[in-house]
Amino acid sequence: MLLAFDTASSTVTVALHDGSDVVAAATSAQGMKHGEQLAPLIERTLAEAGVRPAGLTGIAVGVGPGPFTGLRVGLVTARTMAHVLGVPVHGVCSLDALALEAVETGVVDGGFVVASDARRKEVYLASYDARGARLDEPVVDRPAVLATDGPVVGEGARLYPDAFPDARGPERPDARWLARGVVAGRFTVLGSEPLYLRRPDAVAPAR
Repeated sequence: MLLAFDTASSTVTVALHDGSDVVAAATSAQGMKHGEQLAPLIERTLAEAGVRPAGLTGIAVGVGPGPFTGLRVGLVTARTMAHVLGVPVHGVCSLDALALEAVETGVVDGGFVVASDARRKEVYLASYDARGARLDEPVVDRPAVLATDGPVVGEGARLYPDAFPDARGPERPDARWLARGVVAGRFTVLGSEPLYLRRPDAVAPAR
């Protein structure tokens, strides 16, 4: 049983995979407030499938790129659960999960990019081939700098249509595809370190 969750966007998404397919999933109805929503969503998802935490064999977690606070909630939860249960953590770039869903649902049929909301009028962006394999490391910059007329998956395309006129769904990561990709070996599995791509807003004061 693989528990997967992602907190890299404004919504929290959780899914449970039994080795064959997803058996339960939940997504927050309210944006933000990751710290208040993740644990209840995990509890609800496990209860729906009739699975106890002790029955989990692994944790898959989106490592971003994303805002500092949201990622911290997800990664701390993943590390804590994995440590207590003695199971591995599979870190996955959150943009990769969006790319896999786009490919598997037929939204794209060639090369494309994924662009997510980085706030501050910027986007996180990475390029993918027709199979959904990432071609480069994610970057963060202004939409005008990263603009393209090609297919763009993710919330960034909806937010900045002038820079990304060919918007495609999905917009935000879905833990169901995160889980499916890990089980199927479709992702480059990372550690549990966050992909912030820039420094957090809150820093320790200088002496």
